[in-house]
Amino acid sequence: MSPAWREFWEVASFIVTALGLPVAILFFMWEQRKERDNEDEAQYQLLADAYNDFLQTVLAHPDLHLRTNEPLTNPTTEQAERMLVIFDMLMSLFERAYLVAYKPRMGETERRRWNSWDDYMREWCRREDFHNALPLLLRGEDPEFQTYIRRIAEEERGPIILPSA
Repeated sequence: MSPAWREFWEVASFIVTALGLPVAILFFMWEQRKERDNEDEAQYQLLADAYNDFLQTVLAHPDLHLRTNEPLTNPTTEQAERMLVIFDMLMSLFERAYLVAYKPRMGETERRRWNSWDDYMREWCRREDFHNALPLLLRGEDPEFQTYIRRIAEEERGPIILPSA
C-alpha cells in the first residue's frame, strides 16, 4: 500500500472516530429517551385504563349516587360498606398514580398527564362523603401521598377532621 493511501485511511479512520462515535452516542441517547417516553406513555395508559375500570364499578352501583355532587342521605349499612370499599379502591388507584406519575419537577407532557390525576383527586375530595372518609382511607398509605391528598382535600373542602380516639 502506498504512503498516500495509508495516510488517506488514517485520516478517514480519524474522521470516523471523531465524528462517528459522538453521532452514535447521540443516537443511542435519543433512542433511550424515546424508549423512556414510550414506557411513560404505557404506564399512563395503564393508569387511565384502571380509572376507567373503577368508573365501571361506580356505574355498577347507581344506588350509591357516586357521580352526583350530593352524598347519599341515610345510607343503609350495606350501602355504607360498599361505598367505603369503592372509596378504598379509588384511594389505592390514586396512590398508585401518585407513586408512578408524580414528580416534583415535571416536563410539559408529564405535567399534562399528572394534571388529569390531580383533577380526579380534587373532584373526589370535594365530595363530602369521600372527604369525611379520608382519615380512614389514608391509613397505611405512602406518607408523601398522604401529604399531597390532604393538601388537596383542604384546598377543596377544608381541613380533614380526624376521628376522636
